[in-house]
Amino acid sequence: MTTNGDSGVEAEAKAGSEAESGSEAKADTEAEPEPEDTDAADSGPDPAFDPDPERVAALREVADDVRAETSESKQLANILYRTSDLYDPNEETTPEEIIRNVKFILEVTERGGLER
Repeated sequence: MTTNGDSGVEAEAKAGSEAESGSEAKADTEAEPEPEDTDAADSGPDPAFDPDPERVAALREVADDVRAETSESKQLANILYRTSDLYDPNEETTPEEIIRNVKFILEVTERGGLER
């Protein structure tokens, strides 16, 4: 069994299939370079996430309201609170960091808690 869960046979088959299609994929990428997205790079920070203390307060108030004794309500409250960080001028976070954090919250809950 490989580190990604494939058996040796599956891993070899996967590698062989990738090697066969590799030359075709390489030819495709050389023939047609991907267009550069200059608009996203030049536009700066997303204005949708500008500091907004009212939105922070609203999201955190809802988080406090839904927090209860169940793990699902705690998860939702944590996700809402973490999302509010996007609009908090004292926090430095990105949507990508929040997504990683939410995935971690869900994985910990699925495992039954933090193992120390």
